[in-house]
This record gives sequence, structure tokens and C-alpha cells, in this order.
Amino acid sequence: MSGNNDLIKLYSTRILALAADIPNTTRLDAPDASIKKRSPLCGSTVTVDLAMQDGRVAAFGQEVKACALGQAAASVVGSVIVGCTPEQITQARDALQAMLKSDGPTPVAPFDGLEVLRPAAAYKNRHASIMLALDAAAEAAEKAQSADCA
Repeated sequence: MSGNNDLIKLYSTRILALAADIPNTTRLDAPDASIKKRSPLCGSTVTVDLAMQDGRVAAFGQEVKACALGQAAASVVGSVIVGCTPEQITQARDALQAMLKSDGPTPVAPFDGLEVLRPAAAYKNRHASIMLALDAAAEAAEKAQSADCA
């Protein structure tokens, strides 16, 4: 029964609040890049659109069909990504992965709100869903930046 109690604690009030209030859920009409990521384990999907200007995210949209943990991650990402560089997004993605897999440090600001997902480290089957938003955003930013340089 303690396993169920641990799972209930994982879905904290803060995680559920983030999941219920995901920002930037309108897809962009003319993104510089659009990336869809899917977790094969649970079927969660996140599609990210972004537009870049002067090497920073100028506009961001996302469609999130994920569990509460994936939604909470997308909520944090969506609330802070505008104004970020591709390098900041990649660093946040790598830090989140390290936080979940090896108890690494929390991603730095502005992505430090992802700390709320630290308890999910114990649930490896949830990691892929949590990573979707940042995986998609990092790939989209890289793609947009590459297209801008071409």
C-alpha cells in the first residue's frame, strides 16, 4: 500500500496546478520550426512550435497530450521559454535529464521551476513523458537556428 501512497505524493498539488494551467497552448501559424515528440512507453505526445528572432525564442506554441507530469513539465517550459537561447534550452534539457536519472542539480533559471518534478526521479517509467517538452523545444530551437544560419 505504501507504493500507492508514494504515487499519490508524487502528484502533488503544485504538479496538478501546473498541469491544469499550461501556457502557450495555441500552435503558431508560421513557426520557424515545429517538432513532435512521443513517449513510446505511455503514448504521451508534445508538439512544439517556435519562432526565433536575434538568436532567442520570440514566440512559442505547444500542443500537449500527456500525463500530469508531462503536462507540468510543459507548463514550466511554456511559461519561461520565450526569450531563451537554444543553448539555454539544451542546457535545461540536459539538466532535467540528469536531475531525473542521477539526482543531478535542478535546471538553472529560468527553468528552475522544474524542481517540482524531482520526486518523479524514482519513477523511471515517467521520465520520457517529463522530458517531452524540453526535448521537442531543444530540437526545434536547433532546427530553427540552423535554418536561420543557412
